[in-house]
Amino acid sequence: MPNYKNALSLSIFKTITKASEALGLETYVIGGFVRDYILRRGDAKDVDIVTVGSGIELAHKVASLLPNHPKVQVFKTYGTAMLKSGTIEVEFVGARKESYTEDSRNPQVENGTLQDDQNRRDFTINALALSLNDATFGELLDPFGGIADLDTKVIRTPLDPDITYSDDPLRMLRAIRFATQLDFKIEVASFKALSRNAHRIKIITNERIVEELHKIMMSPVPSKGFLLLEKTGLLPYFLPELTALKGIDEKEGQTHKDNFYHTLEVVDNIARNTDDLWLRWAALLHDIGKAPTKKFSKKVGWTFHGHEFVGSKMVFKLFKRLRMPLNEKMKFVQKMVLMSSRPIVIATDKVTDSAVRRLVFDAGDYIEDLMILCEADITTKNPKRFKKYHNNFKVVRHKIKEVEERDHVRNFQPPVSGEEIMKTFNLKPCREIGIIKEAIKEAILEGEIPNEYEAAYSFMMEKGKKMGLSVQ
Repeated sequence: MPNYKNALSLSIFKTITKASEALGLETYVIGGFVRDYILRRGDAKDVDIVTVGSGIELAHKVASLLPNHPKVQVFKTYGTAMLKSGTIEVEFVGARKESYTEDSRNPQVENGTLQDDQNRRDFTINALALSLNDATFGELLDPFGGIADLDTKVIRTPLDPDITYSDDPLRMLRAIRFATQLDFKIEVASFKALSRNAHRIKIITNERIVEELHKIMMSPVPSKGFLLLEKTGLLPYFLPELTALKGIDEKEGQTHKDNFYHTLEVVDNIARNTDDLWLRWAALLHDIGKAPTKKFSKKVGWTFHGHEFVGSKMVFKLFKRLRMPLNEKMKFVQKMVLMSSRPIVIATDKVTDSAVRRLVFDAGDYIEDLMILCEADITTKNPKRFKKYHNNFKVVRHKIKEVEERDHVRNFQPPVSGEEIMKTFNLKPCREIGIIKEAIKEAILEGEIPNEYEAAYSFMMEKGKKMGLSVQ
């Protein structure tokens, strides 16, 4: 029996052993901690402890033996307890066996043996357990060949995959998430069961689905997960906007690129340059407006006019449907989708100061995020075009820096306020004030006047005169 005492070098494990001995309990560390130690995936932040007995009682005993007596959080409904030791969260649960009903992923639970508890685990690589019992401390229990699956990089369920996935359909997303995060393959029987049980995902809450999507999105190569979601038929249940992009239409010999696969390329590109979750979401959704705006005309072929505007509106509906935050995070994704083509348009023409000023003004603090997104959007396989686009973006970046230093237009407010316009021309609140303010803003963005008070004041006086307004 292999021994992994080195995995249990943290003092918390010795304390758990001492508490278990005092209570006469059989105790093990199980799941992700063991898996990640064997895979050498870095320091653990979460540790799952299973004991043949009361997990809550064990947690309280452990807390009493620790020097700082940490607070124990108890979740009676689930029969679990949690405490924090240093930077590590330790969760305690009593060994149990589960049975499910068809309309819920929440099982009926009863006390069980360690074997019962390992049987209920989602995958063989998560059923690995290390003994914390004094006589067998560090010994590995691997009833389903999890070590072999780690060696061959395979995701496999301990029991019949149809039962595993149907009982708790969230496990389908977890299978794809682990395959994506670890760069593993899903075993053939398990993969086929995913497709057969895809419809069961409907009983999972959107919050839990999004939690898994976030983890897929934050993987090194997110496209792997989204391709698996699409191939298994799961994706249309929660992101139909993406599957609507799939396919290539042809009319009169003219085709367009497959926007689904293009989108996944963009997400992978951006994942290499940012860990910002919401910027990655913007990459995933940047083209969703193309499906509803797709049209064909003999003159110009396939068009997607206004897809950025339509897509930004779709972002709100998608976030609301999936119960994602409707706060600044959603607005950021909306803005990125709305502006996703702006730098590209500038980069293909002669870059004018005016166009760059408007870009910086409209993007505000998100100009760098927008540039990262647009550079990720270059997926052409033509080396000359690829180089040309990136060179053009370098010019745009240089212009942005130049314009920013000179004109200070990021998030600027016109140097002359509405109150000053009212006072100067003896006006009460009216549309003329807005017209003058907008004219000043436009004059600055067009480079007609510098972004300075004196120039703006003179422009205001001239504009007011042309509008027939008298000075107070």
